Amino acid sequence: MANSKKRVPMNHVIGFVLSLVMTLVAAWAAIGSDLPVTWIIIGIMILALLQAGVQLFMFMHVTEAESGNGHVPWNMMFHGFALAGIIVAGSLFTMSFGFDHDHGGGGGDHQQHEEQEQQDHSGH
Repeated sequence: MANSKKRVPMNHVIGFVLSLVMTLVAAWAAIGSDLPVTWIIIGIMILALLQAGVQLFMFMHVTEAESGNGHVPWNMMFHGFALAGIIVAGSLFTMSFGFDHDHGGGGGDHQQHEEQEQQDHSGH
């Protein structure tokens, strides 16, 4: 116990700083830059992939010798990527083809509101 030293885990600090910088760059690109939308999206996707790599190598200890001589749990990583892909694809689908809450049905409140607006504009 007397031999234990407090040391700062530099890999974690570097990974945290890199992740923070990439997040700030992505936020700046989306909010404050005058780049075309296509380039913003491409840049954010590249930063997301780089940040995923930083997370895997700096925080998840993918290549550490203590994890069984560099053993990588490919099965768990595959399922993680598959789940992330499903969530992203579902989110993009919902945002692209989602509903606008106007179901076009016989909702009385909506029809009454339109009729009232028509009467107001016709001078009654």
